Amino acid sequence: MHGIAVALLSEDRERLALLQERLRATRLGHEVFSNVGFPVSPTDTIIRRVQESRAEVVIVEIPAHDAHRAIRAIELIRSTTQQIAIFANGEMTQPANIVATMRHGASEYVDRLAGYEVLLEALNRFNSSRTRAIGGSGKARVFTFLSAKGGTGCTTAAVNTALALQKSHGDVVLLDFAPIGHAALHMNLRPQFGVLDALQNLHRLDVSLLDGLMTTTKEGLHLLAGPQQPYPTEPTPGELARLFDLLVNHYRFVIVDVSSRLDPTTHLLSDLSNAVLIVAQTDVVSLCCAARIHSFLEEGTGRDRVRLVLNRYKKIPGFGDDDVQQTTNCKVLWKVPNAFHVVSHCIDHGTPVVLQEAPEVSRSYRGLAAALAEASNSDGPDLAYGGEGAPKKTPPGRLNLSPIRSGD
Repeated sequence: MHGIAVALLSEDRERLALLQERLRATRLGHEVFSNVGFPVSPTDTIIRRVQESRAEVVIVEIPAHDAHRAIRAIELIRSTTQQIAIFANGEMTQPANIVATMRHGASEYVDRLAGYEVLLEALNRFNSSRTRAIGGSGKARVFTFLSAKGGTGCTTAAVNTALALQKSHGDVVLLDFAPIGHAALHMNLRPQFGVLDALQNLHRLDVSLLDGLMTTTKEGLHLLAGPQQPYPTEPTPGELARLFDLLVNHYRFVIVDVSSRLDPTTHLLSDLSNAVLIVAQTDVVSLCCAARIHSFLEEGTGRDRVRLVLNRYKKIPGFGDDDVQQTTNCKVLWKVPNAFHVVSHCIDHGTPVVLQEAPEVSRSYRGLAAALAEASNSDGPDLAYGGEGAPKKTPPGRLNLSPIRSGD
């Protein structure tokens, strides 16, 4: 069983049962130990069993009117264990208990009367902090490609950018989250497994199984293929957080293709991404759709992470980059030149255009990949305009490429 290992302690059996049910509902944490009663000394067997269970989080139920023993238990756990997070689970109407639990070692105070979502948020915060603490070169950057409307070339952009990153940096995975996946067709691949298999096997998913679900190109790019028919159910925040927690610690770059999918899953994938690249063209419908998508993705997050990639770009007299930004409320990151017939031929033959050296559009995709890789360095320069006809003007602001946060 993978996910966050959680131990549960309560002096009330009914409260413990409710807490167990709440934990299961998150689908992110799983129970490794539970007990009716609190430890009373550093040598208590409860402390030893928490340690033996290898719990990463201990949730302590706080009684509303007699919290002393629970607070003492938190203090004992904090003093006798290392690298274990402690959550207090109690009522928000007891400020004295909240202060006392935090002072004695609890890192989270979870409202007992709220739904499981509050516990899920706390577990996600722990997951995020744990992931950041791991550090290292295995921490991937996640870039999601989203189509402003059907037919803008979103999958083409995602596939070619992923291949360019693979050739220049290595350790890249492409996730096909389109309603009906066809990234494999662009590369003439015939996958046996894909995203649905990963989501259905999260309870036993590890690096070995994840590798077995991948389809690999001769360039070394890993593809987690999309479904051949629409998703039967939407993945939960906990399921996506678990999948991405494994991916970002196993790869250098994660490229996600959602094509024209617009649903809660797209919003969740956006929240898990360091940047969202809306692929649009310079026509009225495409740019108006991009503006609406930008509003949908940015609602309530306050994160400046959405950029435009203008595909099949042709300069329109009297309609410049400032006009595009004003129309879409979104900064232009890159411009891919119009090479419809060349790219269409490559798609039909399953040979992505970026693998060819000569075409200008190939150089453009390699340049986009280089810009994303450069922006992944937090100390790197701002992302400038790029691609065909890069204007000589002040570049747009830097993408927010802070470390990935699972299910913020």
